[in-house]
Amino acid sequence: MNRTGRILLVTALVAVVAMAFRVSWNALRDIANAIGADHTAATLYPFVVDGLMALALVATLVLVGRDRTFALRVLGTYTLASLVLNYVHGLVPKLHGATVDWGRLADWDPANWALVLLATSLPVGSIYFGSDLVAKVLHHRPAPIPTPVTNREESTETVSNRSTADLTESTPQPVPAVPVRMPDPVTVGFLKSTLPLKPVPTALAPTPAPAIERRAVAAESPRPRRATGRVPQAARSSRPKRTPDQLLAEARAVTAGWPDAKLTAEGIRLALHTSPANARTLRETLRSERTGKAVV
Repeated sequence: MNRTGRILLVTALVAVVAMAFRVSWNALRDIANAIGADHTAATLYPFVVDGLMALALVATLVLVGRDRTFALRVLGTYTLASLVLNYVHGLVPKLHGATVDWGRLADWDPANWALVLLATSLPVGSIYFGSDLVAKVLHHRPAPIPTPVTNREESTETVSNRSTADLTESTPQPVPAVPVRMPDPVTVGFLKSTLPLKPVPTALAPTPAPAIERRAVAAESPRPRRATGRVPQAARSSRPKRTPDQLLAEARAVTAGWPDAKLTAEGIRLALHTSPANARTLRETLRSERTGKAVV
């Protein structure tokens, strides 16, 4: 429901409650006069009953849980009490003209005692229950509203694997296997017996095998180690280092047929296999030479 609809609903509720309070005004005022209240007390008596009903209604909208149930019970109790008093006011016409005796709301004594007890206990109950409801509303803390995640796909969750030391229970020790002894085999003589053979002498003695020499082998590294320190002379390139004049001469020979657009530091570096700094220096020198020739 939008905001306008809520405002109209609350306005209609306030109007209905105000009209109902005005209708119940005469009945509760006459009841208060009948139980001995003076003119001022009788005028304020409707505020005590119907006012607590309005307070309990507001508390019901604010509180939650058991406190809300308590507010609903107070609202229901005072609504029923107001209904009974209005009903008695309608049954006893003498209450309208204030001609009834004090303390007489019904002809039957038990009913009269119950009605007088009800009418006189409502102001005391309003003080008690009203204070309790106000205290509950003031001490009420609404639950925080969780902030929704706009894009759940972008949210990441870090999952860390717990080590063995972080586990609450230790790993049980392995149970050693108990070897089971098998019974010895029993020879069964159901085959035909054979005569024992004569021993055959061996012609040559067995030659002992040569002992295997153990050599220390370097352990293989899982990944190659990076060279540190100075590179040995054998690992260096055999190509001699060129002087700036030699580089300039080679650059002139290589770029003689190049157009000006192709004369770049990257092209010179790739053609001469030199460093980027040398390539930029050669580019500036060649460009200046070409510019001077063009001016002449």
